[in-house]
Amino acid sequence: MAVLPIVTIPDPLLKQVSKPVDKVDDTLRDLMDDMLDTMYDAPGIGLAAIQVGKPIRVLVIDLGDKDGDTRGESPNPRFFVNPEIVWTSEELAEYNEGCLSVPEQYAIVDRPAQCHVKYLDYDGNEQMLEADGLLATCIQHEMDHLEGILFIDHLSPLKRKMILKKLKKNHKLAS
Repeated sequence: MAVLPIVTIPDPLLKQVSKPVDKVDDTLRDLMDDMLDTMYDAPGIGLAAIQVGKPIRVLVIDLGDKDGDTRGESPNPRFFVNPEIVWTSEELAEYNEGCLSVPEQYAIVDRPAQCHVKYLDYDGNEQMLEADGLLATCIQHEMDHLEGILFIDHLSPLKRKMILKKLKKNHKLAS
């Protein structure tokens, strides 16, 4: 298992639409394990394959903590291959979102409060998940990555511009 480099904006790869996966095999499982290690190391609660430079339709999510103490939940890694949202609620929920590909920036985003997701699991078995709360938000956020959408794309042009300006300034300071 390995910690992979995370792609950050303005890398054009993040705007690319990811391709479906043909099959779940040991190579893909190794990638998902590495993605999980990368997410825990960052630390984060979700990661799409495109964020580690692989434009394929794969996500990993864990709302718990690998040490079981940060968010009060035990580790519960979830693996989503070729996920597809088949239903969303009309009710919206807001969450102060951040993203490993948009470092140290956060903003309130409104998304459907609930969603149903069809996907293949770690072993390639078809699953259906009814998600709400933070899990629903996280799934939708990560699935946006598969379409080349970042959470800042849901913001007003002014808020998005402010975040991009901060990132540019931070990048200059780090150089």
